[in-house]
Amino acid sequence: MHQLSSLDAQFLDAETSTTSTHVGVLSVLGPTTPGGGLTVQDLRTLAEGRLHLVGPLRWRLQEVPLGLDRPYWVDSEFLDLGYHIREVALTGPGTDEQLAEQISVLSARPLNRNRPLWECYLVNGLTGGRQAIYTKVHPAVIDGLTAAQALAVLMDTTPRPRTVPHRLSDEQYQAAGALGMLGNSAWHLALLPARLMWSSLRLAPHLPELARTLTVPGADLLGTLARRLTPRAWWWSADEPTAEVLTPPDTPFTGPATAHRRFAFTSLPLGEVEAVRTAMGFTVDDVVTALCTTVLRRWLIDHDALPDTAMAAAMPIAGRTDAQFAAAGHRLSLLPIALPINESDPARRLQKVHTSLTTAPQRFRAAPATLVRDFGAALPRALRGLLSRTPLRTLTMPTPPVNLIISHAAGPARPLYAAGIEVTGNFPVSAVSDAAGGITIAAMSYGRHLDIGIIACRNLVPDVWDVTGQLHQALSELTACTRNVRYLRPCRPPESR
Repeated sequence: MHQLSSLDAQFLDAETSTTSTHVGVLSVLGPTTPGGGLTVQDLRTLAEGRLHLVGPLRWRLQEVPLGLDRPYWVDSEFLDLGYHIREVALTGPGTDEQLAEQISVLSARPLNRNRPLWECYLVNGLTGGRQAIYTKVHPAVIDGLTAAQALAVLMDTTPRPRTVPHRLSDEQYQAAGALGMLGNSAWHLALLPARLMWSSLRLAPHLPELARTLTVPGADLLGTLARRLTPRAWWWSADEPTAEVLTPPDTPFTGPATAHRRFAFTSLPLGEVEAVRTAMGFTVDDVVTALCTTVLRRWLIDHDALPDTAMAAAMPIAGRTDAQFAAAGHRLSLLPIALPINESDPARRLQKVHTSLTTAPQRFRAAPATLVRDFGAALPRALRGLLSRTPLRTLTMPTPPVNLIISHAAGPARPLYAAGIEVTGNFPVSAVSDAAGGITIAAMSYGRHLDIGIIACRNLVPDVWDVTGQLHQALSELTACTRNVRYLRPCRPPESR
């Protein structure tokens, strides 16, 4: 038996009728000759011969009776590729905007928890004889930063498909018996008081900061009471680090998200991004985050909604080793970062982004949201499920309260091929939620370009294509800044990224 981790279970519990936590990748295939395109049967045959390379894609959930504990993974005896791999077609003319609209619809649909938590769609009808493959997977199976790499192993690095020896996955889990699951649940319940006590003592000193991030009635009163009652608890957490807490300001995309999505994508020349990094002495993460900050600033100005303070964002960082590449579960941490959207000068905006990313690890160690996540993991699953449907759902969310999530991952450096057809673009398709903001920007390098996917709640950010259009102007703006960079270089040598 293999039980889901507390964090993986939190991602399951965070899903509601308006929020799905699955992530995905949109792979655009190059043009082919008439009649030479990829068929859905070709895609199923390709997957059938290679799914054993990523064992978790064969697993499904098995719930504990009465919901007393976290679910278990069990191996599917039969994987219905006819269900998991499907085909859709665009009506003419098949533009990128139509493709993005189709992905918006597909990404809004929740995954079926009675089957392995992934789906794949072959999209036909794009202009110029192109096709696309959209794959989505739940983060409890494989986290977002690893999903694109895991799916890449199902493809090839040459036009000629390689031969993959078939073998069973090293990790196979049989269905768990009810008595065995209940026995484990009894043990976990026996340890529950100690876990709750420890998590509560660590969280208590940070209640004043936490109250500022809550949007429930009485949050200010809670903060006042916490400031009076928690000084006595500081001696329990004397070794806990402290740092400035990021409080998300009000923005048009900070609010209850609906079930409807809007997706847009674009590509930037990776060479230009790296040229800015080299000339100004920062990192690729710095440059990408600065680009995102610039387009958000311009969007907020256009909507007369620019806050006076920096925006609170979260950036996923990988915690997966090479040995854990195909292992199940969410192995990411979220770094809290400040986006200086109130800085008008683009060069100084980049400098402030660099400072924020440099201090982010310290802020992460001290962030109340991290302690809240640990506290939520210590709660019984049944209670956590009830709280997730109340205004106190912040206590159960796997992500901290932020305005949005920004991610950047290094993708394949060489071109990929699906059944001999070249993949010309790999665009991340992330998720949005009430806690993590109504918009998410995800970037991934692929070959010599940086592919960016932006997904948003349709009601909160209906004009998401305007955001992608601003990215090219933001990069040109930073390129122009490289002519005068002497006073901008960071005080320490940048990392390789």
